[in-house]
Amino acid sequence: MCVRLAEDEVREGLAWESVPLEMLYAAEPWRTFRWYMGQKHYSGSYWSSTQSDHVIYESRLELARLLYADFDRDVTGIVAQPFLLRAEVDGALRRHIPDYLLATTAGPLVVDVKPRHRAARPEHAFTFAWTREAVEAKGWRYEVWSEPPDAELANVRFLAGYRRDWLFSWDLLEDERDEAVDKEPPPDRLFAPAVLDDVRDRVADGETLGETFACLPGRPAPLVRAAVLHLLWKQQWLTDLSVPLSARSMLRSAS
Repeated sequence: MCVRLAEDEVREGLAWESVPLEMLYAAEPWRTFRWYMGQKHYSGSYWSSTQSDHVIYESRLELARLLYADFDRDVTGIVAQPFLLRAEVDGALRRHIPDYLLATTAGPLVVDVKPRHRAARPEHAFTFAWTREAVEAKGWRYEVWSEPPDAELANVRFLAGYRRDWLFSWDLLEDERDEAVDKEPPPDRLFAPAVLDDVRDRVADGETLGETFACLPGRPAPLVRAAVLHLLWKQQWLTDLSVPLSARSMLRSAS
């Protein structure tokens, strides 16, 4: 196999059975971005709260998988295009670059992203089959990920707008604290750590999202909503994401 490390150092010919996992977690994306007029795929980078850094994607479906990985509390690391895997299969040399390597609490998970109608094509199914065999022989998990339910994806995408922990950090209020410890942030700021703490203490199981938004009548409504949605992203509270979020969505504690 081949791994691209920082500063474009490439390690080739590493035996799959003995490649250090730490090396893969530190790998740079194997491919470089290409943008050109009329290209059929959508490439970009997503700021991951898991990584506290940007992670690349090469399609809208890959971006969706990134959102799900970032939302998953069991995922502790995300690496895009982590390695080039080479193997002799049916008498021919095969090559494949998986889309993502996820570090999870259950161990490494190698992910390929492909729309369902394309994943079923014989050439893709063949590649995924021998890749799965290689990955699972190492004791890791492997998945081919396709389109998620529309409502669930819309909910996760919406909550991702509140994913950035640092926007709720007291460091943002350093200047204000120098003037007055309890000074309220400007009303147009959508994030406030003091409000986050108050909301966390105030909400109880069984309340609706609408009730939660109104739980601190003395605080600016945008700050309360932002705190509630950040805690939903952090999954300190849970709700049914299989249907569109609404004021009637019921909350329950994750504990």
